[in-house]
Amino acid sequence: MKKLQLRLGLALVALVVLAGLVSVVWTPYDPLRVVPADRLLGSSWAHPFGTDGFGVDIASQLLVGARTCLMVGVISVGLAALVGVPAGMAAGQLGGWFDEAVMRVADVVYAFPALLLAILLAAAVGASTATAMVAIGVATIPAFARVSRAGAKQVMSSDFVLAAKAAGISGPGIAWRHVLPNIAPLIGVQASVGFAMAILAEAALSYLGLGTPRPTPTWGGMLRDAQGFMFVAPQQALWPGGAIALAVLAFNLLGDGLRDLLDPKLREAV
Repeated sequence: MKKLQLRLGLALVALVVLAGLVSVVWTPYDPLRVVPADRLLGSSWAHPFGTDGFGVDIASQLLVGARTCLMVGVISVGLAALVGVPAGMAAGQLGGWFDEAVMRVADVVYAFPALLLAILLAAAVGASTATAMVAIGVATIPAFARVSRAGAKQVMSSDFVLAAKAAGISGPGIAWRHVLPNIAPLIGVQASVGFAMAILAEAALSYLGLGTPRPTPTWGGMLRDAQGFMFVAPQQALWPGGAIALAVLAFNLLGDGLRDLLDPKLREAV
C-alpha cells in the first residue's frame, strides 16, 4: 500500500511537471486571447475544458497555471531551505543561547502566515509573483529550521560524529560531511510537503489578488474569475479547483511516501 502511495505521488507530480513544461513550448490556444463569441462554451473537441467568461480556452490557462505554481513552489521552497536548513543545522550543532535564539525567531516568523506576509509585502511593494514567492518562502523557513535542528541534534549524538571531533574536524566540516548527508532525507520530505503548501498558498494569494497579476493565468486567478459564473458555467471553477487539489495531493502523497520509505522504523513495512 505504501509503495503504491509513493508511486501514485510520483505519477501525479510528474503529470503536474509535464503540464508546466509543455506550456513553455505549446498550448492549444493563446491563453491570453479573448474571443467574446466563444464565451462560456462547454467541453468539446475544440475546447476540452470549455472556455471562460472572456472566451479564453480553459485548458490553455490550466497549462500555464501549472507552470506558474511550479515556479512559485520551486523558488519559495528553495528560499526557505536556503535559510532554514543552515540555521537549523547551526542551532542543532551549537546549542545553548544560539539554539534558543534561532528557535524563538522561528516561533515569531511562524506566527505570521503566508497570507498576512503577502498582504504586508503587497502594501509595501505591490502585488506580484515575486511578492508571493517571498511571502511563502519566509513563512516556510521555520519548518525547515525545526526539521534540520532536530535531525542535526540526533546526528551530533552519534558515535561517528564524536570520532570526527576527536580527529580534529571543525564544526563546518562535520556539518558538511556528516550532518547534511544524514538529514538530507528529512529535508527532502519537508520540501515535498512545503511544495504542496506553497501551491495552495499561491492559489489563495492569486485568488485574493495578491499573487501573480493579470493577464498571466493562475489557478487561483481562474477561481476568482469563475465565481461570477458559478450557476451559469460551474466548470469554470471545477477545472482550476480540481487542478489545485490534484497538485496538492500529489506532493503530499510524495512526501508521505518518501517519509515511509526513508524512516528506518517504517522501511520494513514499505
